[in-house]
Amino acid sequence: MFLGIDTSCYTTSLAVLDNQGRLLADKRKLLPVAAGRRGLRQSEGVFLHLQHLPQLMEALAAQLGPLSLSAVGVSSRPRPVEGSYMPVFTAGTSFARVLAAACGIPCLQLSHQEGHLLAGMWSIGFAADGFYALHVSGGTTELLAVQAGDTLQITLVGGTQDLHAGQFIDRTGVALGLPFPAGPHLEALAKTAAQAVQIPVSVKGCILSFSGPESHVQRLLADGKADKAAVARGVEHCIAESLRRIICHAGQEQGNKPVLFVGGVMANQYIRSYLAEHLPGQCFFAETAYAGDNAVGAAYYAWQKVNRR
Repeated sequence: MFLGIDTSCYTTSLAVLDNQGRLLADKRKLLPVAAGRRGLRQSEGVFLHLQHLPQLMEALAAQLGPLSLSAVGVSSRPRPVEGSYMPVFTAGTSFARVLAAACGIPCLQLSHQEGHLLAGMWSIGFAADGFYALHVSGGTTELLAVQAGDTLQITLVGGTQDLHAGQFIDRTGVALGLPFPAGPHLEALAKTAAQAVQIPVSVKGCILSFSGPESHVQRLLADGKADKAAVARGVEHCIAESLRRIICHAGQEQGNKPVLFVGGVMANQYIRSYLAEHLPGQCFFAETAYAGDNAVGAAYYAWQKVNRR
């Protein structure tokens, strides 16, 4: 068995794959955020992960019985670049290192971003030597050029210069009175809209901005006259069109390649459908259940490393 661990800003996740790379168990628990708040402090996140990790491990053992582990994979940092650090990942990394040392097995560390890419690839059986990846979540909005191999070689192509797409959704959701994180709730509200409010799109080359669009939305809502569902659909459309434009620009500048979409925002069905319809070339979307934060990518990383030796 191969255990994956991920302790992101808002989700504690454990997953187990068998020796054929099949998923045996997937346990996740959201970190609670009080109504009206836009998020958690890192110290709060670390504390909650320390509460959740034993609970999820006990749930795994109750489902699978004693775990016969060959390796542990764990997200230890946000991105695979020097200096990338976020305190919440120390909770999962410490848990993984203790477990691996006690069991005498490898503890294999990867970045949270690599975990997203690998979970997306695993979920749809995606394989390509070179491709673009769009990682869109509450903490990341990045367009990447990826070269596959023994490890993923990742180069930043473009993305946001201010707010992330998930932040845009969450800030709008809080202003609409929706629970945090707001993604699924905003999507449900948007489905009831008769039309979308027009929200400006701010894109230059492969760089996009959501701070201007978010300010526009806040002004609309402060006025009190805008239809809430129409605003929600407008936010979805603004994000989808912004992403479409940077991908098209990258294709013009660097050549067209298959595009893999991962991250929690890419679970949104309107955004997925819009991009699939309006982008040229091949689009591949992580299965909805594995688009958001999860530990399957970390387990898959451990499985790959052991089985390629």
